[in-house]
Amino acid sequence: MSEDYYKILGIDKNTSQSQIKKAYRKLALKYHPDKTKGDKPLEEKFKKISEAYAVLSDPEKKNQYDTYGSADFGQRFSQEDIFRNFDLGDILKDFGFGGSRGGGFSSSSGRRGQGRGGNPFFNNMGGGGFGQQKQPPTKGQDIEYELPLTLHEIINGCKKTITINQGGTANAIEVNIPKGLTSGKKIRLTGKGNMSQNGGPAGNLYIKSSPVLSAEYTIEGNDVLFSRKVLLSQALLGDTIEVVTPDNATINLKLPAGTNHKSKMRIKGHGIPQIKGNGCGDLFVVINIIMPKKLTEKQKDLIQQLKKTGL
Repeated sequence: MSEDYYKILGIDKNTSQSQIKKAYRKLALKYHPDKTKGDKPLEEKFKKISEAYAVLSDPEKKNQYDTYGSADFGQRFSQEDIFRNFDLGDILKDFGFGGSRGGGFSSSSGRRGQGRGGNPFFNNMGGGGFGQQKQPPTKGQDIEYELPLTLHEIINGCKKTITINQGGTANAIEVNIPKGLTSGKKIRLTGKGNMSQNGGPAGNLYIKSSPVLSAEYTIEGNDVLFSRKVLLSQALLGDTIEVVTPDNATINLKLPAGTNHKSKMRIKGHGIPQIKGNGCGDLFVVINIIMPKKLTEKQKDLIQQLKKTGL
């Protein structure tokens, strides 16, 4: 069950209780079975507006509905819960319908309406009235688990044992983490979520990656950015620097003379694999030129000489 009760009654969340009752009265007078004479679609509409009124006219149930939303409310509350202590017969009597027609909505008494021999519209619902109609099995709630992963684990995949709280019980689950589970991506473990409350299938467990990175690394999609410090002289004159990639490969990278601060140098194919196996991201070495905070007298003299040359 996932119903927008406010939309059904044509009201909003800020509507007062008196206005809620007024809105229901208007619809009940229009769609009551005595008026619709066996029109099945209109009978169903009457059931829905009565269900909506049963929830929104009860402050506690209304609060639960507003808190959890329609879908979650439908999983937490059965029809019997919704119509508990709700006597539609008395309400409709106030609206001008005689006897207790429609009293089958009252789950406080557990009896079907008996006014004028009973109303078959409610009696044929079975199980003691509409208030006791059985809900079809609903799927258990899904669980989302945020799993910390190192860059090495994201690139190479790994096995992890996690503990999940399922209905108040802590259960250990071994999870195979595939290569490429970057931030924002999830894997699904079917049936490992919460159990259903009424015999339906269990929910799913979703594992979401939460990368744990050292200060030198950042991730952009499937690309990895590695911050590499170099001396000012290396940037000016050029050099060959050694880079250890996230997949533990050692590469000698040629640094061109005149390399600027924050320049990016790409090492193709040494980033994060695509989770479905279609290629791999790249590694970008970000050059950070170290600027000395203090200079020796000799360094100052040399720089003064460079200054005279126009450098």
